[in-house]
Amino acid sequence: MRFATPEDEWRAYLDGTHPSIVWGRRLFRHVPSAPRCMVCFAPFGAPGGPVFRSMGFVRWDKNPNVCLHCLRSLRNHDVMGAEVEISFLFADVRRSSDLARSMGTMDFTRLMQRFYSTANDVLIANGAILDKFVGDEVVGFFMPFMTGPDHAGAAVRAARDLLAAVGHGDPEGPWLPLGAGVNTGIAFVGMVSRGSASEFTAFGDPVNVAAHIASLASAGEILVTDAVVEAAGLGPDVLERRRVSLKGYEVDAVVVPAPASPA
Repeated sequence: MRFATPEDEWRAYLDGTHPSIVWGRRLFRHVPSAPRCMVCFAPFGAPGGPVFRSMGFVRWDKNPNVCLHCLRSLRNHDVMGAEVEISFLFADVRRSSDLARSMGTMDFTRLMQRFYSTANDVLIANGAILDKFVGDEVVGFFMPFMTGPDHAGAAVRAARDLLAAVGHGDPEGPWLPLGAGVNTGIAFVGMVSRGSASEFTAFGDPVNVAAHIASLASAGEILVTDAVVEAAGLGPDVLERRRVSLKGYEVDAVVVPAPASPA
């Protein structure tokens, strides 16, 4: 298949419809063994994994359930990405400065390391691409080639799982107070060059909205936009609507209930 522009080819990759992905799935499903790349099905386990690792089918640090080869072949294009609809999750530790002062530097560092490890596991399990850890915040995005069309639902599930993992909903309370924001929209996704290095990331207004609503969520809250409500098909358990100001304009947000306490 020929593509009219490099952006069209990137879009096919990010949507999971690129011929090389389809071809890889047909081939690799017959090569043992699991675990596999969740996109092209390249084996990571023996006996096939060691053979294909030498060809570049290695785990991606953004999500070890995906092989780096799935995107590497597109890095030489002038346009190294495309505008696609995806979902974003930002999760912030509330009152982190107060925590740091009350605990001391080393204890707070250990607490944040526990948070990073927990967030890493939860987001990857829900099909996220880990964008970054910045101070007291984790950022992930969810794309069709990883999650299928329900990327908004995957982002909401990840947010709820993350709040549950840090103890929101437990009778004893959370071991870390966390708030989250989720937004869905069309953003640029691809490789951004920095000298000789390049980074896979996303940027655009939907990213900024997700970051802003996350900053306004209270501990134990998940704020999502109307775009997420519609895309994820959220039902009557969404109880509260809130009008929030985001640096010059306002958007409607919906509070998704925190995880319930265990019975």
